[in-house]
Amino acid sequence: MVERLDADSLARAVRDLGAWRLETGTGEDALVRVLKFDDFSAAFGFMSRVALAAEKAGHHPDWSNSYNRVTIRLSTHDAGGISARDIALAKAIDAIAG
Repeated sequence: MVERLDADSLARAVRDLGAWRLETGTGEDALVRVLKFDDFSAAFGFMSRVALAAEKAGHHPDWSNSYNRVTIRLSTHDAGGISARDIALAKAIDAIAG
């Protein structure tokens, strides 16, 4: 089982992931990022690249797409919150986003 990050580790990670915000109070802490693109095609292309990285990592985001906007929510359900897997995927997503 993957372990949830302790408060200090989580605070450091969130600080290092500038574009991500910490979402709490929804029953399960999560990292959230909203990205905007020029159009639907660019947003969908980004999602396709993230899907390949997520599949390779064996860790999948909760996300939504509305035209040129992609909202990504990362949490490790088995851990009941944010784990190192979420941090790693957030960094991979940041690299894809450029």
